[in-house]
Amino acid sequence: MAQSMMLYWCSGSPPCWRVMIALEEKLLQGYKHKHLAFDKNEHKCEEVKALNPRAQVPTFKHGDIVVNESLAACLYLESAFKSHGTRLIPDDPTEQALVYQRMFETNNLQQKMYDVAFYEYYVPEGERLESALKRNKESLVTELKLWDGYLEKLLQGYKHKFLSFDKNEHKCEEVKALNPRAQLPTFKHGDIVVNESYAACLYLESAFKSQGTRLIPDDPAEQALVYQRMFETNNLQQKMYEVAFYEHYVPEGERLESALKRNKESLVAELKLWDGYLEKMGKGSYLAGKSFTMADVVCFPIIAFFPRLHCPRERCPRLMEYYEMLKDRPSIKASWPPHWLEKPEGPDTLKNL
Repeated sequence: MAQSMMLYWCSGSPPCWRVMIALEEKLLQGYKHKHLAFDKNEHKCEEVKALNPRAQVPTFKHGDIVVNESLAACLYLESAFKSHGTRLIPDDPTEQALVYQRMFETNNLQQKMYDVAFYEYYVPEGERLESALKRNKESLVTELKLWDGYLEKLLQGYKHKFLSFDKNEHKCEEVKALNPRAQLPTFKHGDIVVNESYAACLYLESAFKSQGTRLIPDDPAEQALVYQRMFETNNLQQKMYEVAFYEHYVPEGERLESALKRNKESLVAELKLWDGYLEKMGKGSYLAGKSFTMADVVCFPIIAFFPRLHCPRERCPRLMEYYEMLKDRPSIKASWPPHWLEKPEGPDTLKNL
């Protein structure tokens, strides 16, 4: 069983470490593994690239199943080996909601830590600014206070409201009393509150599995791909934001053409990956197969920005076909952003990709 597993990993990588912890907790010792060195760029080797087009670690293989995203790998291990070792996901949907929320919020903590601890590694010397590093540090301090607050159980409930970004209504005290990030969405069902979108989606699937569309398949191999595409959406979203909303996020005095150029190149490379995924699935497929799944629920709202912000169709023809296929789906039409209905086209910030 474990002997048919292979993990490519690098020492000190939190994503690798979490998969290794999950393997140990599920009593799957004896798996094969290959320790690669970051400083020698061994994770960029052809052996890894053959399995993972991002050339990143961890890359995890179990038989013919390949999972290249750490959270997806952990969820796959829990699903495939539920009766082994430690039970990592509880059955109760309420308990699940909090587990998922903290899992996915970890991305915030990790990114903000990296933005400070590895600032000089990620930012070229000519683009480093004390003001940017100072802002990163302040953001990390705020994040750490949030996590301290979670451990002290400081969260409270609130009523649901439609809020306006333009008026900063999501920053109101009513929301902050429930969601210390003052972000949307915040979802409430009875006494259950979920402040993270992936966690809310997975909670809904767990609590209402027999209603409507089945969004998470039963088969662990199919689940693995759904989870992988779900969590990979973070890459697409972040890289799109770094181009489309560059002027919103970066103060005027810190904006550099070289940085924006690098962001655009990174986004183009990301789009090629997603186009490749859809090409491999075949014409008319969804992101994780022939059925509409949670991967589509999570990713479509990001993909919808590309035509809205005038991304050239030739940059991602498969994604554009996918968008056309899904945009009239009843669930998507029913939840279409009201201000997009009023103004179908947005600024042309993706025009020059």
